[in-house]
Amino acid sequence: MTNDPPLDDNAALTTYIETRYHQTHRAQLPDLAALALKVERVHGESPDAPVGLGALLQRLIGTLEVHMKKEELILFPAIRRGGGPGIENPIAVMRADHDDHQTEVVEIRRLTHDLTLPEGACRSWTALYDGLGEFLRDLDTHIRLENDVLFPRFAPAA
Repeated sequence: MTNDPPLDDNAALTTYIETRYHQTHRAQLPDLAALALKVERVHGESPDAPVGLGALLQRLIGTLEVHMKKEELILFPAIRRGGGPGIENPIAVMRADHDDHQTEVVEIRRLTHDLTLPEGACRSWTALYDGLGEFLRDLDTHIRLENDVLFPRFAPAA
C-alpha cells in the first residue's frame, strides 16, 4: 500500500486529506499546545522562550477545527458530488483560511526563532520544536495539496 495521495480521483483525494491531514492535525495540536505552555511556564524568563506560543496554538486548534469542519461538512461532499454552480464560493473561503493559517505559521516561526533551540534545551523544549516541525511540514503539504491540486479543478485561483 502506498502513502501517496490519490491525485486522479477527487473523492478519494478528499478522503485522503481528511484521514491523513485532518486527523493528524487534531492529534498533533493539543499535545503541542500543552507542551508549549509547559515550556513557557518553566523557561518563560529565558529570552529564547517562545512566550505566547501556547496561546497561539490553542487558538489555532479552534480556527483549524472550524476550517476542517467546513471542508468535511460542506466543501468535500460537494466535490464528491462533482462540484457544481457556486462551489467557487466555499473554495474562496478555504483559500482565505489557508492564507490566515500561513500568517499563524509565520508567527510560530517568529516566536520559536524558526524552531531554533537554545543551547542546552530540555527534552520538553526539544520535543516541542520537533513536533512543531512535523506539524508545520504537514500543514504546508496539506494546504498545497488543496490549493494547488484539488481546488483548481473546481475553481481557479483568483
